[in-house]
Amino acid sequence: MAGGAGGFDHQEIAALLPHRYPFQFVDRVLEFVDGERIVAIKNLSLLDPFFRGHFPGNPLMPGVLICEALAQAGALLAHRSKDGVAAGAAVVLSGLDNVRFRRPVVPGDQLRLEVTLTRRHPPLWRLHGRATVDGQLAAEADILAMEVNRARRARAGS
Repeated sequence: MAGGAGGFDHQEIAALLPHRYPFQFVDRVLEFVDGERIVAIKNLSLLDPFFRGHFPGNPLMPGVLICEALAQAGALLAHRSKDGVAAGAAVVLSGLDNVRFRRPVVPGDQLRLEVTLTRRHPPLWRLHGRATVDGQLAAEADILAMEVNRARRARAGS
């Protein structure tokens, strides 16, 4: 789906991301604008494994996992963009800056992930991510991602 404001489903997400349950944090893509932005969602359930220990009796989605969800949405933007990731490359999280958590994310919430490309200098991708629940800002971050050769990454054991 290169171009346009359309979305894509879990099958297309699985084809692009190496992550699987319980570490895949994008359920569906609602909007995709080639080389510009992506809007995705993660539906949260009390059955999500991280809620058991964070925190018993008062479950909250760990902030680092919200950042991971934003990074995964950014990787989808990079993979799907017409002038995106080179064939055979993967997108890995390289850094986070200006991270802020504004409200708790709890079971039953639908986390909306909005990621915008701010700069690209291959192999680096600079993105800005915002995670919201019911229109309220839950978290935001500046994301640095890098394209790496999948074969080289496999040899390195990562």
